[in-house]
Amino acid sequence: MRDPSPAARRDAPLRLRKRDGRLVAFEAERIEAAVTKAAREVGRDVPGLAASVAETVSSELSTRFGRLPPGVEDVQDAVERVLMTAGLAEVARAYVLYRRRRAELRHAKEQLGVRDELKLGLGALAVLKERYLLKDRHGTVVESTAQMMERVARHVAQAEEQWQPADAPRWAEAFQGALERLEFLPNSPTLMNAGTSLGLLSGCVVLPLEDSLDSLFRALGDAARLHQAGGGTGYSFSHLRPRGDRVASTGGAASGPVSFLSVFDVAAAVVAGGGRRRGASMAVLDVSHPDIVEFVDAKEAPGVLEHFNLSVGVSGSFMRAVLRGGEHRLVNPRTKKVVGRIAAGELFDRICAAAWRSGDPGLLFLDRINRDNPLPSLGRIEATNPCGEVPLLPYESCNLGSLNLARFVEGGKVDVERLGAAVHLAVRFLDDVIDVSRYPVTALEAPAHAARKIGLGVMGLAEMLASLGIRYDSAHAVRLAARVMGLVEREARRASAALAQERGPFPLYDESRWKARGIGPLRNAQLTSVAPTGTISLIAGTTSGIEPMFALSYVRHVLGRDLAETNPLFERTARQEGFYSDALMAEVERTGTVGQLPEVPAQVRAAFVTALEISPEWHLEMQAAVQRHVDAAVAKTVNLPSGATVADVRATFLAAWQSEVKGITIYRDGSRPGQVLTRGPARAPGAAVQIAEGYSGGCEGHVCEF
Repeated sequence: MRDPSPAARRDAPLRLRKRDGRLVAFEAERIEAAVTKAAREVGRDVPGLAASVAETVSSELSTRFGRLPPGVEDVQDAVERVLMTAGLAEVARAYVLYRRRRAELRHAKEQLGVRDELKLGLGALAVLKERYLLKDRHGTVVESTAQMMERVARHVAQAEEQWQPADAPRWAEAFQGALERLEFLPNSPTLMNAGTSLGLLSGCVVLPLEDSLDSLFRALGDAARLHQAGGGTGYSFSHLRPRGDRVASTGGAASGPVSFLSVFDVAAAVVAGGGRRRGASMAVLDVSHPDIVEFVDAKEAPGVLEHFNLSVGVSGSFMRAVLRGGEHRLVNPRTKKVVGRIAAGELFDRICAAAWRSGDPGLLFLDRINRDNPLPSLGRIEATNPCGEVPLLPYESCNLGSLNLARFVEGGKVDVERLGAAVHLAVRFLDDVIDVSRYPVTALEAPAHAARKIGLGVMGLAEMLASLGIRYDSAHAVRLAARVMGLVEREARRASAALAQERGPFPLYDESRWKARGIGPLRNAQLTSVAPTGTISLIAGTTSGIEPMFALSYVRHVLGRDLAETNPLFERTARQEGFYSDALMAEVERTGTVGQLPEVPAQVRAAFVTALEISPEWHLEMQAAVQRHVDAAVAKTVNLPSGATVADVRATFLAAWQSEVKGITIYRDGSRPGQVLTRGPARAPGAAVQIAEGYSGGCEGHVCEF
């Protein structure tokens, strides 16, 4: 218990009864903090006021209850009475309204029927109940949010028993603490499946597709098992013969990659109906494939290939041909012969037009990806996981986790010591995941253990920047993001090297580019990757990956009703800075932004800039700066306003290649029906920003691994 202020120390109760019946230490300074917020909100933040109210309330409770602990509601009732008696009706009203909002939130949580020791948001609890928390055979949730974290931590720490059995409980406790504090969270399958019969902890895999029905339908079966367990899949369709090519065994004609892509999409939809989350997949086609135009236009009609993101795998030679106005060759993958030519600029413009229409396809810069391939002797990387942050060889899997940067801000700066320690713990956790994971497809196990690839990333970057008062689209923000990711990269390698000393390097280390560069030995062939973070950022209550905030306030449809949610950091800032008002919050809820609100201080408007207020150039600056410190890739969407042109898309794609990121995705606001977040102006006048139940702010307009 912290020492209460001198004013609140006298005659205070010793204990307080929480709503769940637990007894905790009575902390008078909590009363001071609540009264201070209410007073600031109405411009009555008089020095000593909050301390005086806290002292009076403490004395009243002591007189009324004696040695018995008062309940939370008793304390709040007393605060209201003292404020009214003191003639502070405006402060009392602000306090009452805040109390009422908290009561509504508690009631909504009670309706969900989930015990939540971690005090998560309502949207997070709704998703956890639906897909993550364990249930009995009747479908009733049988674990709380803290119990989920304990289950995950204990299961993963079992890997420690093969090295130092006596230390396993200590590591389980350390893992559990980081998870419960929401400083680090692993990818969704780890949260869902750790300690269960499913056992798949990897977030995604790349499955091979060769030019045969056996290969195609084997991959289809493997994908079904992976989707059922909550994993995502990536494929390169580049080896399939083009539409109309001869089939020697039947004398018929091939139907081409896009026809099989439709089959995979239907299968993903069927499995998603009985699985634990939506099946997410990535389809890649090389820009030289004869069916590339059909692939580019595959999602032209709404509602098509809804379980797939599409990316064109482009080479440096193609991009240079675009710039110089040259021709591009189309090559039959079966015969390896040139079967056609097309103006590179014409094809590129077609790609840009398709991305403008629907957000698909994105681009993968395969030459850039393969320059960082840690195991080039195993072959060329041709595909990625569903959101593009992990380029993988066939049958490789990604074991992902993200550090919540917002939790490492202290005293107006990033606590680099705590962050560094968290990196070491997270690397150990993810390395352990490889050993305790079970693989529903047998062929996945050997590659996972041979390379031991992990993907440690970050989330909460935008919240971290806002809490520091730094505008996202600024050189300061880009430099800080690079420094933070540089720290993660550096400490991750140190942690992996320490594990290699303790446990041995990954088996393919001698064949790796690390050995060739004189780095290591390392325990893991790949260490860092920045995911969009989907649901885990929703659970952590922070912003997604390295994305900017999409909206500061929105209405989420949960439990059959609309519930308003406002960015907690913005609301706290508004109260602390004294510009909070109901009218202001209603306007923020309507538009999702504060950029045009003069009643909000200029420095706050700048710190809370949203995605569509940021130019594409700054989106790319941020992605490129972070990519320079990432082994794998960075999942990042460049958000464009609805009025953006195809020329804007073209300029963004070219700038992305020139900035040496590994892939690029754009999304033009409103370009896809049913997008999960819609701003007020795009809807009826006065309508609030609407958000889907499970949406956390990342993967806008795309199939994201929630």
